[in-house]
Amino acid sequence: MKILCVADQIDPLVYSASIKERFADIDLVLSAGDLPMDYLGFIVSTLNKPLLFVFGNHNLKDLSYYRPSSEDRMLPRSLADEANASSSGATYIGFKTRNENGLIVAGLGGCMRYNRGMNQFTDFQMRMHMLALLPRLWWNKLIRGRYLDILLTHAPPAGIHDQDDPCHRGFPSFLWFMKTFKPRFLVHGHIHLYDLNDVRSTRFGDTLVVNAYSHYLIDTEASL
Repeated sequence: MKILCVADQIDPLVYSASIKERFADIDLVLSAGDLPMDYLGFIVSTLNKPLLFVFGNHNLKDLSYYRPSSEDRMLPRSLADEANASSSGATYIGFKTRNENGLIVAGLGGCMRYNRGMNQFTDFQMRMHMLALLPRLWWNKLIRGRYLDILLTHAPPAGIHDQDDPCHRGFPSFLWFMKTFKPRFLVHGHIHLYDLNDVRSTRFGDTLVVNAYSHYLIDTEASL
């Protein structure tokens, strides 16, 4: 299976008239956050393939539609607003799991808290979100023989592809998750790459950690 991963930057190679020819053999698209919903909608409508996504710490205008707070639920929402937010055709999997094309994918969006903005979490809060996934992960292990195949995040794990500034630190809890549940891939964004020599993939135990900045292609067969 071939997977197109996108994050953080609208890539002119993806957002182009030749997208269908360039990515004709793609089976699934994963978005690791910080991208506008209309860009995801363009990818879905043009490639006609399922797209799973999480939110990052930018482009959060539609976050309240997909993950409403108690205050959001009390606010009136027009039918036009709901139609606009849901028109992309992409599937939000933040703090959820989903089976897609034979793959089990779990999503953990957001980044480490650095200014108390939207979709920012302490490592303890992220661990609590992970614990909420446990029943489904255990069920997958019982029925399918594995917990999951791909963990889709926005932030990277601590010490892998992350940076020293408060905004771009990785989550230590992601290391525990990989050691415990052994996904084949962890796909993240958040860390921008400006040098062709920058590291984009790193092996951690049984997991290949991939930075999806701009776009990145995964061939699940070649990555065995």
